[in-house]
This record gives sequence, C-alpha cells and structure tokens, in this order.
Amino acid sequence: MPLADQYQAAGGKRSPELADIFRAYGESYRQAHSLPRAQLKVMRAIESCRTAALGGHLQQCDTCGYQQPAYNSCRNRHCPKCGSLAKAQWLEDRKADLLPVGYFHLVFTLPHELNPLMLVNKKVLCDVLFKAVSQTLLEFGRTHLHGMLGFICVLHTWDQRLREHFHLHCLIPAGALSFDLQRWLPARQSFLFSVRALSLVFRGKFLALLERAFSKADLQFPGRTAALAEPAPFSDLVRSLRQKQWVVYAKRPCSAPEKVLDYLGRYTQRVALSNNRILAVAETAESPRVTFSYRDRKHGHRTRTMTLQADEFIRRFLLHVLPNGFMRIRHFGFLANRSRKLKLHRCRVLLGLEQQPSPAARKSARQLMLEVTGFDLALCPACAVGTLVILAQLPAIDVAPCSLRGPPLDSS
Repeated sequence: MPLADQYQAAGGKRSPELADIFRAYGESYRQAHSLPRAQLKVMRAIESCRTAALGGHLQQCDTCGYQQPAYNSCRNRHCPKCGSLAKAQWLEDRKADLLPVGYFHLVFTLPHELNPLMLVNKKVLCDVLFKAVSQTLLEFGRTHLHGMLGFICVLHTWDQRLREHFHLHCLIPAGALSFDLQRWLPARQSFLFSVRALSLVFRGKFLALLERAFSKADLQFPGRTAALAEPAPFSDLVRSLRQKQWVVYAKRPCSAPEKVLDYLGRYTQRVALSNNRILAVAETAESPRVTFSYRDRKHGHRTRTMTLQADEFIRRFLLHVLPNGFMRIRHFGFLANRSRKLKLHRCRVLLGLEQQPSPAARKSARQLMLEVTGFDLALCPACAVGTLVILAQLPAIDVAPCSLRGPPLDSS
C-alpha cells in the first residue's frame, strides 16, 4: 500500500515521519545510489527505530490487563524520534553549568563557496571550523576582557530547506574569568564584541587553517572538487574567499539563565529537521513527493511549505549525516571538559554563589518524556488509570524495511 494511503487508512491518527519515508522509499534510493557506510548506517537505524527489528518488551496494564508491545529506540543522533529524549537529558546535565549572568548567542557562518569542499571533507574541515571559531573567541576574550571566556559551540550543517549551510552556534556567558582565577571580569550586558571585527579574525584563522590542511595533504578532492587538488586553483579559491565578507551574527543577548536553557534546547540535539515539520507524503504519476514546512528567514520568518521528490528529500537529509564519532557539541575556555569543574567553581564563587548546586538524581526516561511532551510512557492508553509493567522480553527479528511499521501515535 502506498505510504500516503496508509495514513488515510489509519484514520489520520499519525502524521508521516522520516522513518516512514525511509521505509517506503529508502531501499530504492539505496539501489540507485552508492552511499557511504555512515549514511547507510543512519538510514537502517532510523528505519528500525521502535520496531520489531530492534526487539523490545511486552507491556501489560496492572489495572485493566491491556497489553501492547514497546519496541526499542535506535538512539542514533540523527533520528528525530530519539532527539527529544537526548535533548532533555543533555539539558538536565547542563543545568549545573549555568551562571547568574547574561548570555550572548553568536553564529559563525561559512561562505557557500566552501560547501562542495566541506561535504567531501566533513571531519577535517568541521574540525577546522571549530578551531577557527574557538581561537577567535578566546583571543577576543584575552584582548578585550583580559581573561578567559567560557562557551559552548554547536555545529549545524543545514538551512531550513535542508540545503548545505555550515555554521556554528555559540552560547557565551557575559564575562570572563581572570587568568589567575581570582576575578570575574564582566562584559557589557548589551554588547560583547564587534561582529565586524570577529568576522575578519574568523576569516583569517579559518583560511590559514584551510591552507595548512591543503599543504599537509589532509584534504580529498573527489568529483566536482577534483580541480582544487592543484595548487593554483586552490589558491584562487582561497584568494576569492579572502575578498568576501564573512558573516558573524549576534542574536539579542539573553539575560535570564532559564532562557539560556531554552536556547540550548533549540540548538543541541537536533539534525536537519523534526518529524513535526513533515506535513504530507503523496504518490504522484511521476514520483512520490514529500511536503515539509520551513521558516523563510528572508521574509520575516514566515512559515512556508516546500514539496520535493522523495529521492531529493532523502538526498538532502543525508547531506547532514556526520562522520562516526564526530563531536558536534564542544566546550571551550573555562567550560572545557578538562578543567570545567575547577574553573566553573571559581566563577560561581566569584559571582557570589558560594554553594555548589547539589547534583540531582538522574531522571528516568518516563520523567523526561513527561516533561518534554506531556506524554506519560507508563500510563495505560486503554483505561488511562493503570501503569504499564513489563510482562516479557521481545527478541529482535529480521524484517525488511518496507514491512516495518512505526507506533500508532506520534510521540516524537
């Protein structure tokens, strides 16, 4: 049965999701394209998420006796279903890092002329992006505030229409820790650094690191990037990039720490799009099509819709699969993992918070999902009174992707 008809037959209980699109059209896409192992792994994980292919357990209500299977999640970071829980847990773990100061949100964006090279050298050049941004911010903290900044950087590789758009979101407390750890050096609440000055230094550092990677033969040049393997064309690219104005964008500063958590939630555990942006899947005479929503930033952030052929939709999503083991969230300065405990404690003491917040007990998946979605995982859907308890384990079974079915309700 075509995917669009499945939802009509289901009475509109559940909207189409990324996993459904992969299950319906992923196999034909794989047959038509030679995909890297990382992309194949992501597709298989999302197709299998919360289905019999991953196993699970049989639940039974302790009040009415209702039974239902509960299948395991894939826990892949690219899966939009698994992102909500990961985001909630990450935010819980980050609460202890918040300081009672204003926060700045900066975005460092690479010129789109670099996109072809970035796509075939993701690990090397995204590392270069992190290094260029962190060096720029630490240098400005040293020269303008005379201390050490602390900040979180989150990599995004997409725009609202799922095209290539490499940029880093940075969340920065409004101040610096002195190098002798004895003073907190506050920044102005309405202004951190000149974005024009930041963009000049960022551009210089990125291009220097890019040239170093080229000279060390760390870059690959397949397909349409082949011409850049020669020194002269590569130098021409660098020269043209040096003449462009690079974009560093400063969002309005956030004064309340609780609002910072909201920022963190938007920009951490998310890849490309969420399931609630997928509006429809339609079978046409030519090919299946996927319609999704996006915010048009050039026209007042209006919500618009875009329809793509299913193959093109899958291609765009897979552009944003990260290399295995790549860290897309990184901490720098006094928030760097190697010294966070000591330096963050000094910041809190210097800001008048003598008591270190006591670590809270780690919340269960049930508690986190209830807070995030308002949906109680253990509440019986039949009687809405009893609690679902595990009755038996369900082993994983080998199922073809096209025969897999997701849960009856959208709990993403």
